[in-house]
Amino acid sequence: MVSGIGVAVGAALVWGGYLFYLKRAFDDYPASLLTVSINSFALVWYFPVFLVDPGPSGASDALAAFGIEQVAVVALTATMVAAAMIAFLRALAVGEVSYVAPISKIVPVFVLPIEIVALGQVLTPLEVAGVVVATVAVYVANFRGGSLLDPLRRATTSTAARLAILSAMAFAVSDVARRVALQELAIPVGLWVPLLLGGVAVVLLPAAVRATTPATLRADLPKFAVGGLFVAAGEGLTNTAFSLVPASIASPIINTQAVVAVVLGGLLLNERQFGIRLVAAVLAVIGVAMIAI
Repeated sequence: MVSGIGVAVGAALVWGGYLFYLKRAFDDYPASLLTVSINSFALVWYFPVFLVDPGPSGASDALAAFGIEQVAVVALTATMVAAAMIAFLRALAVGEVSYVAPISKIVPVFVLPIEIVALGQVLTPLEVAGVVVATVAVYVANFRGGSLLDPLRRATTSTAARLAILSAMAFAVSDVARRVALQELAIPVGLWVPLLLGGVAVVLLPAAVRATTPATLRADLPKFAVGGLFVAAGEGLTNTAFSLVPASIASPIINTQAVVAVVLGGLLLNERQFGIRLVAAVLAVIGVAMIAI
């Protein structure tokens, strides 16, 4: 459990740096095109890891053992990740970032009941409290002003809110599916990561092709390569964490990536509302500590 929590914290740090990098490096890219391009580089970066774990022979053996359950969980996870991204972008198109972002990050709120009901997961009261505190930290980190309860008050009547909630629910399903793939079905992490990266890219490829601008893509290849390195490292750590601890514990910790990103923005870019970001960071640390105790 302790090692899994440590890996999850490492994943949160990597993903937080990735979010900060995306904000600084890319402007006005369709999410489908950005994801397919970066995932393609991530697959290249991850290839040496694949050669070692599980290795070509190990991967062949694992794939040969695939049945309908393994194929279904790969397809479900990739589809849910892609759907979550699409729902989030559509929410941003019809609503303000300050309203959409906090709601879209309450993923662990859905992970916990799904895992308890579907998989019979049992958490201690302190662990549940830690999940709640870490989730609140992510919500606060993404908040952009006004009343903290405003986004939730309007959630029942706003199209943007409903899309943001759908995004969070889709990510939650994908998180639980990861846990099933890596623990119950024992798919090796070294095989799962390229399957997931490639699966998400395949789902989003039709939309990415329609949005392709070759000249711009060529100019930004170095940026995509750096982004791919972040994603390869982040996915490696994320899925290792999901192979070691329940999704209801890994998910809130890894989702504190949002806290890392906004704190970096406050420190390096002097972004507004840095005080509330520091509060979110403190809450995140407390939440993780409660889970780890």
